[in-house]
Amino acid sequence: MNLTAIPLGIGILLCVISSFRVDKYRFSITEDKAAKRININVDGQPFTSYCYADSLMKPILYPLRTTKGTLITRGWPIEPRSGERIDHPHHVGLWFNYGNVNGLDFWNNSTAIPSEKKNEYGTIMHASVDQLKATNEYALLAVTKYWEKPDAARLLKEDTRYIFRETTDTRVIELTITLTALHEKVTFTDNKEGLLGIRVARELEHPSDESVKFTDANGNITEVPKQDNTFVTGNYYSSEGLTGDHVWGTRAQWVNLTGTINQEAISLVILDHPYNIGYPAYWHARGYGLFAVNNLGQQAMSNGKESLNFSLLPGKSITFRYEVLIHSGNHLTASAINHAAQLFWKK
Repeated sequence: MNLTAIPLGIGILLCVISSFRVDKYRFSITEDKAAKRININVDGQPFTSYCYADSLMKPILYPLRTTKGTLITRGWPIEPRSGERIDHPHHVGLWFNYGNVNGLDFWNNSTAIPSEKKNEYGTIMHASVDQLKATNEYALLAVTKYWEKPDAARLLKEDTRYIFRETTDTRVIELTITLTALHEKVTFTDNKEGLLGIRVARELEHPSDESVKFTDANGNITEVPKQDNTFVTGNYYSSEGLTGDHVWGTRAQWVNLTGTINQEAISLVILDHPYNIGYPAYWHARGYGLFAVNNLGQQAMSNGKESLNFSLLPGKSITFRYEVLIHSGNHLTASAINHAAQLFWKK
């Protein structure tokens, strides 16, 4: 269309309509195939990105931010920030996987695993984008992934739907994850390393004054050294009234990690769902910044009093549902979280 041949008033009107169409909704969601990421924005500002670079060994949401734009996830090893810990290279952003699936470790896989040990680890590969939707109320992303053996044979199909929402001071990520066994029986052997995890920013860690060593299911040892705690403010609170390090290895309907970054009070909450197997789940909430909910791992968490070895026959599925709240401005109360949980559980 030649705008020079259109009267000025009509031309301005067409430009306004064109501009309105570009900025039609509060949320936008766009795929950058070259960078292997899908960017979710709200009001023109970044919310998070779904990242699926092969080097990650599984797709992740990274980084997570408050409504003020404050980063609440660790930057290392993708975008290191001063003063961060550099342990556990497989802890990046927000992810979903497990430590023992048919004998393969999907949780601990990273580029740091030596080639002679790669046959002990599985990889989750992004396969397709099935739905992208943006509205004024939310953005929706639906994807397909495959859980693969070291030889690229597929064990599981994963269909995941992410819904992103924002109110004045809270960002919400709702996840619905369906796993389907493909050609063989798939067993999730009881393991402490799972299931939905977030590696948080240094400021949200729970203060620790000692160096600690952790051993994964394959016997690999990772040391988390003592560091300066000057700006470390995190504390865990569970639905059962437990706090701090006492939350690890206990069951809860939800856990709230509170802290402060640059004088911004923050609550990071993960809600379990009653439909999930193993509900209420055990919590793999570590002081050094790993915040995870584990519906399948029970033996290590219960000191051997309970165990769960869950299997799927070929063609059978299981679904997990979670909701993540990122609240800015104050620390959420148990009453406020219980209200949010009731709304989530009704879905």
